[in-house]
Amino acid sequence: MGTEHFLPFRKNAVISLCAGELPEEERESFAEFARMLAALAHYRFQARGDAVLDAYHLVDPAEDVRTVGTVTAKDRAVARETVEAELVALAEAAEFTRIDAAEIARAFAEDSLVKVRLAVEEEGIDTVMFFRRGVSQRTEEVKSLYGLRRRRIEFTNYAKVLVYIAFTDDAPSRPPGTSSVLLKLFQNVPRNDLEMLYPNVRVRMRTRDKLLIGVPAVISGIVVIATKLIASLGVLALLLAFWIGLRDESVHLDKTALVTLVAGLAAFGGYLWRQFSKFKNRKIKLMKSLSEHLYFRNLDNDAGVFHHLLGAAEEAEVNETLLAYHFLDTAENPLTAAELDERIESWFRRRWDTAFDFEIRDGLDKLRELDLLTENEHGRLGVVRLPEAKRRLDRRWDNLFRHNR
Repeated sequence: MGTEHFLPFRKNAVISLCAGELPEEERESFAEFARMLAALAHYRFQARGDAVLDAYHLVDPAEDVRTVGTVTAKDRAVARETVEAELVALAEAAEFTRIDAAEIARAFAEDSLVKVRLAVEEEGIDTVMFFRRGVSQRTEEVKSLYGLRRRRIEFTNYAKVLVYIAFTDDAPSRPPGTSSVLLKLFQNVPRNDLEMLYPNVRVRMRTRDKLLIGVPAVISGIVVIATKLIASLGVLALLLAFWIGLRDESVHLDKTALVTLVAGLAAFGGYLWRQFSKFKNRKIKLMKSLSEHLYFRNLDNDAGVFHHLLGAAEEAEVNETLLAYHFLDTAENPLTAAELDERIESWFRRRWDTAFDFEIRDGLDKLRELDLLTENEHGRLGVVRLPEAKRRLDRRWDNLFRHNR
């Protein structure tokens, strides 16, 4: 698992870190430049968000929002394509990483932290996409042997996991009362627990759970047969032999034999019911653990996930652009893209104990789009000075709306 692109600092923190490297008289000017840059990014992402939320409303209409006009099946199909394409693009812009099928399969094969083994009803599921962000190693204390033993285990944890699942129209696994798509965002998900994020998962009894129920059941069954049912078995055997013709003499059932037979059968029936109840109660307990596990990890649902992604993608873009500008502006000489990339990454490793893979291409592309990047004849990069950079951003902001012109 390689280094993530995700930088675990908020936009305002990045502004403060960069401004702290400047002379005191330049810090306020840099902060103003950052606010102008963030305002332009916010305007662009707001328009992008309106478009994707309009498409998502056709795919998964909100109950409290009316839809204008008649929406056809073709309209929904086109809208779903737009939603899925924009979901992938926004997830990547927000520095999420796609989780491949092999990693999900491993989660099913390995035991989860809540000790639940699950099976997924895949029939009717058309599209599945999982994304993760914020990988870390954690340790947790787990109990075993009915709490008598405690041990610490180390596991890989994901700060956020994004789940998108699309169902076919006739999907039997589609949860009742839901739309044709499921969009959820979870937080603090152990890698081995990814399978819990599927809808309509079924709890499977682990070998240990089966032994916990089965071994005592066999022992107590032998005791019941030996103490309660053995006296009735002889009578039942004679009756059966008479009924199938292996015995000519009929069996005489007096009151004592009849009471013994009924008591034995009742005891055995009660034993079977108790074992069935134990099995059901064990599954209910496991489902309760699963529900509690998901309840405290659910972060957002449906259209709210897009609001979250839009905000995260906007912050990531501003951070990348600010860092690229700041380190080019403070460099003594023009830099190559590779030198700039290494300078930013090493600064975070050395000063803030943070390792990440900086998206140098995205930062430079944004500076070039804003007309803030310069390049000499040797391909080395620089930026326009801060006062001129602010003038260019201000002119771009003024030209967003040209009504009076």
